Amino acid sequence: MSYRSPYAGLRVLDVSQGFAGPYVGGLLSLYGASVVKVEPPEGDWIRGIGTSFGGNTALGVVANRGKRSIAINMKAEAGRALVHRLARDADIFIESFRPGVAKRLGIAYADIRALNPRILYLSISGYGQQGPGAGRPAVDTVIQANSGFMSVNRGMDGVPHRAGVLIADTATGIYAFQAVAAALFAREKEAEGRYLDVSLMQGTAAFLAPKIVEFHAEAGSPRVLNAPAGSYRTSDGWIALTLVKEHHFEKLCRAMEREALARDPRFQSFASRGEHGDALRDIVAEALAGRTTAEWVRRFTEHEVLASPIADFGDWLADPQVAGTDAAPVVDQPGMGSVPIPAIPGTDPEGSPASPAVGQHGREILAELGFGKAAIEGMVRDGAVTLPD
Repeated sequence: MSYRSPYAGLRVLDVSQGFAGPYVGGLLSLYGASVVKVEPPEGDWIRGIGTSFGGNTALGVVANRGKRSIAINMKAEAGRALVHRLARDADIFIESFRPGVAKRLGIAYADIRALNPRILYLSISGYGQQGPGAGRPAVDTVIQANSGFMSVNRGMDGVPHRAGVLIADTATGIYAFQAVAAALFAREKEAEGRYLDVSLMQGTAAFLAPKIVEFHAEAGSPRVLNAPAGSYRTSDGWIALTLVKEHHFEKLCRAMEREALARDPRFQSFASRGEHGDALRDIVAEALAGRTTAEWVRRFTEHEVLASPIADFGDWLADPQVAGTDAAPVVDQPGMGSVPIPAIPGTDPEGSPASPAVGQHGREILAELGFGKAAIEGMVRDGAVTLPD
């Protein structure tokens, strides 16, 4: 154990699929844990979301770095027996089936706890294991809509938009990792493990907590914040700007050479600017359309306006600050080649691991369990495991 690998020696059995559950296992791996990923013979379904590169997609690569994969048919009795055998020595068990599925497969908390009383068992589902909506299907977009996130993610056209990234899955994965980390610390003084029930619904709500509190405190009609914050066209691109203190509006007016706006009675405070937001945004939009993005960046920098060009990911990767801080170390990912992957704060960026192919480590995992060549071949014939060619 060290600051570089604080979870060295920790054993994780990850039977989850998708992004949120596997992301927890991936984070544990990056902090030094030994993570065995159990996939069905056809692979985790996340491998089919997006363009496939050698059997991996971008989502799968990020969620499964540093894991060892074994392909097990958990519908077969011999396959379930293998999962049970792996669980006996595990510290953490991760699953993300819909409520009731793990029980039918014989790998629910009660089943695993009977084999390993000190197991920390993490379940990630859409709406949790209990309650009238527990069985409802949910994916990231559904939760973005259900949680209220899309209601506050409106474009300047007023339309509620889905974010183009996995907001619900990623937030939930981070909160679940946090819950596991806290449980690991507490387990040092506990005789038994613990069951952790984490849902996309709750994880996203925690992420949105300030907006939910604001909605309640202001009787469902919170005022517009930070007007005229938003995205604006320049003569050759886009720029985003915002305000967080009253004097920032004066700085914006000077940068735009519209000093009179700062004296306009309609725009004297955050509250009044919110009330007259449409008129103010039209004025700002007209002003910003007259110059290039580079010109506005220069002027906004001079006047200390909170703004940035709207970059794509290529722009971000090319930013000297990103290169200068090694914020996206390159990973040699089979099928993709050299891929820049943003570092997780607090992890060791050197030697960042790749993501495995389906069942890539099956033979070595089975050998570690004590199975000989004949026994392994028998499990393959019986359909309990699938091994690489």
